[in-house]
Amino acid sequence: MSAPTPQQGRLAHAPVVLRGGRWWLDGGAGSVPASDPAFTAVLDDFALSMAAADQAVANLLIRQEAASCVDPGGLR
Repeated sequence: MSAPTPQQGRLAHAPVVLRGGRWWLDGGAGSVPASDPAFTAVLDDFALSMAAADQAVANLLIRQEAASCVDPGGLR
Protein backbone atom coordinates (compact mmCIF):
# COMPACT_ATOMS: atom_id res chain seq x y z
CA MET A 1 0.00 0.00 0.00
CA SER A 2 1.42 3.39 -0.95
CA ALA A 3 1.50 6.40 1.33
CA PRO A 4 -1.27 8.95 0.87
CA THR A 5 -0.38 12.03 -1.12
CA PRO A 6 -1.75 15.55 -0.73
CA GLN A 7 -4.25 16.76 -3.31
CA GLN A 8 -3.34 19.27 -5.99
CA GLY A 9 -4.15 22.89 -5.26
CA ARG A 10 -3.61 25.69 -2.80
CA LEU A 11 -2.99 24.92 0.84
CA ALA A 12 -5.67 26.68 2.87
CA HIS A 13 -4.69 30.14 4.10
CA ALA A 14 -1.08 29.72 2.95
CA PRO A 15 0.95 31.11 0.04
CA VAL A 16 1.81 27.63 -1.24
CA VAL A 17 0.27 25.51 -3.97
CA LEU A 18 0.82 21.89 -5.01
CA ARG A 19 1.10 21.51 -8.78
CA GLY A 20 2.22 18.38 -10.56
CA GLY A 21 3.36 16.79 -7.32
CA ARG A 22 5.61 19.74 -6.50
CA TRP A 23 5.13 22.52 -3.95
CA TRP A 24 5.39 26.12 -5.15
CA LEU A 25 5.69 29.28 -3.08
CA ASP A 26 3.13 31.63 -4.59
CA GLY A 27 3.50 35.37 -4.24
CA GLY A 28 2.40 38.57 -5.91
CA ALA A 29 5.51 38.62 -8.11
CA GLY A 30 5.10 35.00 -9.21
CA SER A 31 5.83 31.47 -8.08
CA VAL A 32 9.04 29.65 -7.21
CA PRO A 33 9.40 25.92 -6.56
CA ALA A 34 9.98 24.85 -2.97
CA SER A 35 13.10 22.69 -3.09
CA ASP A 36 14.04 22.07 0.56
CA PRO A 37 13.09 18.44 1.34
CA ALA A 38 12.48 19.14 5.03
CA PHE A 39 10.16 22.05 4.21
CA THR A 40 8.23 20.15 1.54
CA ALA A 41 7.86 17.18 3.91
CA VAL A 42 6.26 19.51 6.47
CA LEU A 43 3.96 20.88 3.77
CA ASP A 44 2.98 17.32 2.78
CA ASP A 45 2.23 16.40 6.40
CA PHE A 46 0.24 19.57 6.98
CA ALA A 47 -1.77 19.13 3.78
CA LEU A 48 -2.58 15.53 4.71
CA SER A 49 -3.62 16.61 8.21
CA MET A 50 -5.88 19.31 6.77
CA ALA A 51 -7.46 16.79 4.38
CA ALA A 52 -8.04 14.35 7.27
CA ALA A 53 -9.60 17.11 9.36
CA ASP A 54 -11.86 18.16 6.48
CA GLN A 55 -12.96 14.53 6.06
CA ALA A 56 -13.63 14.16 9.79
CA VAL A 57 -15.81 17.29 9.79
CA ALA A 58 -17.69 16.04 6.71
CA ASN A 59 -18.30 12.70 8.43
CA LEU A 60 -19.60 14.45 11.55
CA LEU A 61 -21.98 16.53 9.46
CA ILE A 62 -23.25 13.40 7.72
CA ARG A 63 -23.78 11.68 11.08
CA GLN A 64 -25.49 14.76 12.49
CA GLU A 65 -27.84 14.95 9.53
CA ALA A 66 -28.60 11.23 9.75
CA ALA A 67 -29.37 11.60 13.45
CA SER A 68 -31.73 14.51 12.81
CA CYS A 69 -33.60 12.41 10.23
CA VAL A 70 -34.13 9.65 12.81
CA ASP A 71 -35.54 12.14 15.33
CA PRO A 72 -38.39 13.85 13.46
CA GLY A 73 -39.46 15.73 16.60
CA GLY A 74 -36.20 17.60 16.61
CA LEU A 75 -35.42 16.55 20.19
CA ARG A 76 -31.75 16.01 20.99
